[in-house]
Amino acid sequence: MSYDPGAPGDRSQPPGGYGGGPAGPPPYGSGYGQQPPPGPGAPGGFPGGPVGPGGPPLQAEGKNFFAALFDYSFNSFATPGLIRVLYIIGTVVIALGWLGYTVVLFQFSAVAGLITLIFGAVVALFMLAFLRVSLEFYYAVVRMSEDIHNRR
Repeated sequence: MSYDPGAPGDRSQPPGGYGGGPAGPPPYGSGYGQQPPPGPGAPGGFPGGPVGPGGPPLQAEGKNFFAALFDYSFNSFATPGLIRVLYIIGTVVIALGWLGYTVVLFQFSAVAGLITLIFGAVVALFMLAFLRVSLEFYYAVVRMSEDIHNRR
């Protein structure tokens, strides 16, 4: 069966759709200035490839935490290293607060101390979970910022 655009009453489509060309999306680079997606080793490609026009990565793997902390030009983020320290300090403060509060309440009443020992552990776990989620949120924001900077 062939397509004859001049045939009366023929409302069928030409082979391959309206454009007369092959069906489906055009291949990359075939029009409108499309470029193929970056691959490994291309600027803006997969991690580990060369750095694109955006400049050096914001946080080098071997960069010292204190060097990033006192980087006044803000070329590196201190947050990834700081997150670990804050989580350790937060865990210790929550645990010491729970234990200290339990010891104080045991001095007033044994029943209050036992209640705090049991239910205080649940409260301390919720506080630890909230701390973890909060720190992960800030870390995710910094990671997104690094990814956006590396794409430029």
